[in-house]
Amino acid sequence: MKPRPEQRETGSAPTWRRLRAIAPAMALAVIATSAGASPATDAMAAPPTRASWLAGEPLPCQSPGHSKPTVVLVHGAWADASSWNGEVSSLQQAGYVARAVANPLRNLTTDSASVADFLKTVSGPIVLVGHSYGGSVITNAAAGIPNVKALVYVDAAAPDVGETTGGLSGTDSALNKDPGSLFDTVPYPGAPQGAKDLYLRQDVFTRSFASDLPRNVATRLWASQRPASTSAFMTPSKAAAWKTIPSWYFISTGDRIITPSSELSMAHRAHSKVTQFPGGSHLTLISHPDAVTSVIGSAICSIR
Repeated sequence: MKPRPEQRETGSAPTWRRLRAIAPAMALAVIATSAGASPATDAMAAPPTRASWLAGEPLPCQSPGHSKPTVVLVHGAWADASSWNGEVSSLQQAGYVARAVANPLRNLTTDSASVADFLKTVSGPIVLVGHSYGGSVITNAAAGIPNVKALVYVDAAAPDVGETTGGLSGTDSALNKDPGSLFDTVPYPGAPQGAKDLYLRQDVFTRSFASDLPRNVATRLWASQRPASTSAFMTPSKAAAWKTIPSWYFISTGDRIITPSSELSMAHRAHSKVTQFPGGSHLTLISHPDAVTSVIGSAICSIR
């Protein structure tokens, strides 16, 4: 099978020949390009079909007796661990331990410490996955945890040291409007001076955050969203685990919250293996969980 030009991963990835045994299970074509390639050189990856391993068969890259990694998934702002339900279901059917953990959404430093404490309880290799603000959390939480062998960013932020999540949304992000038109703000006990909880307003959530989901589903998710503190978006990152841990980047071209151009810039900086998913939204992990799980599968197959 030859890689089709509209289907590919890019970045400092293994060559297509090396991954040919993996690709049929993920319906992804993989081509290695320069890690410093400009965004214009990145082709879109077509939506992966439901690969056999997602239906319960083992990954072809895993030999009998191979130590399977634990997949730990970290949600982002205005969401909760249930946003990973589709990915967890597929991973469990394929025989992997998958844990979607709670992200406090209070402060990047303490949120990352909370996730790091959980990682320290896991034995064996870990594939650590983060969505949205959860990408900032895994960037910090993985630092100093030798068990973390791969990072997967799903429509996520991947800050460098000193950067804030709020500064990485992209110039044309829907979040760059007047905060009063975007959020309902609520005080909370013990908040740092000036910090408040942010709830996305309904029209912003349904039109920009969950734009590819049916309106009734998006409205239900809006009603059950978890707020995020302003402090979470303003805390500078203290680590950049992507500098030493191999990473994968899943980018929805229809993301209006963290823009594709911003994500591509972060992905190239991290020398990530990039998959661009045509369309989607900031919640592609809910609307197209198989596509996201296939990229997680690529990260799993990198662990020997």
